[in-house]
Amino acid sequence: MSLPTIGALKSSSLIVRHPNNPILTSKQVPYNPALVFNAGVTKFQGKYVMIFRNDYGQEDLQTLSPSDTTNLGLAYSDDGIHWEVRPEPCFSLDGEDIIRTYDPRLTVIDGRCYMCFAVDTGHGIRGGIAVTDDFEKFEVISLSVPDNRNMVLFPEKRNGRYLRLERPFTIYSRGGEERFDIWISDSADLKYWGNSDLLLAVEQVPFANAKLGPAAPPIKTPKGWLTTFHAVDIDPSRGKNGWEPTWKKRYTAGIMLLDLDDPRRVVGMYKEPLLAPDADYEKDGGFRNHVIFPGGMILEDTGEVKIYYGAGDTYECLATADVSDLISLCLKG
Repeated sequence: MSLPTIGALKSSSLIVRHPNNPILTSKQVPYNPALVFNAGVTKFQGKYVMIFRNDYGQEDLQTLSPSDTTNLGLAYSDDGIHWEVRPEPCFSLDGEDIIRTYDPRLTVIDGRCYMCFAVDTGHGIRGGIAVTDDFEKFEVISLSVPDNRNMVLFPEKRNGRYLRLERPFTIYSRGGEERFDIWISDSADLKYWGNSDLLLAVEQVPFANAKLGPAAPPIKTPKGWLTTFHAVDIDPSRGKNGWEPTWKKRYTAGIMLLDLDDPRRVVGMYKEPLLAPDADYEKDGGFRNHVIFPGGMILEDTGEVKIYYGAGDTYECLATADVSDLISLCLKG
């Protein structure tokens, strides 16, 4: 299938990148990963907490392979900007079939911190949910069948049910193409999931032609659940654009508003990217250039929204916006 070319994209003028970007790099991590990105971030017991993805390989990023070892690191902050990295990784899974765990997402529910994560196995990609009270011990509650990932939890139940967004890999039923959508499921106990519905399809997003997926866990506002997602477009004319000889993808971040009582209903969606790879550290010199991937979103008491995102599959960055502005973007379309 021939994909329509998307063309030039730019970030919303309402989004502000932090002047300290990148706010976390591999140089700040004492156990020497090559790349640090795609973190989950939340507030927990009075501190900002970040669990970030570490990828390892040669010092020359051009030689790094996706099959190199990956684990998850931990950092704390008093202001959400300056981070103290713990001396050792905090989480991994063991097992004969396990290859690696990665891409954490954090949600606090009823005073406990839940982490969604992806697991590469010898028989497909699985999505997991674990819970922790101290970030030293994690209890794994649920692991999906292949192929599913990019799971994020809502911070509250609705109608007595937990809710999550997810992105299954529906290759056969989508014509054999990399063409994936965002789904929503619910659960009584965070372990068994069902009642699944399609929430947002790739053909509904003007700045995507390949796939969508959940990004940061939704945040609650009076107007609805403010929800970021990642959107991917492919352009066959793109050449070398990072470590791969022919990296043809671009990742951007979108934003939508879901109904407060019925999150299966999209109230509004901004028809342009919220964040596109505009900055130098997003579009040049990275492991994979032109990649924006939000993994954490925090609503401050001031109305400021902090959006934490991976840039170029290499660094962790921060952007901010006013919550009212983000809601307005979604409602105006």
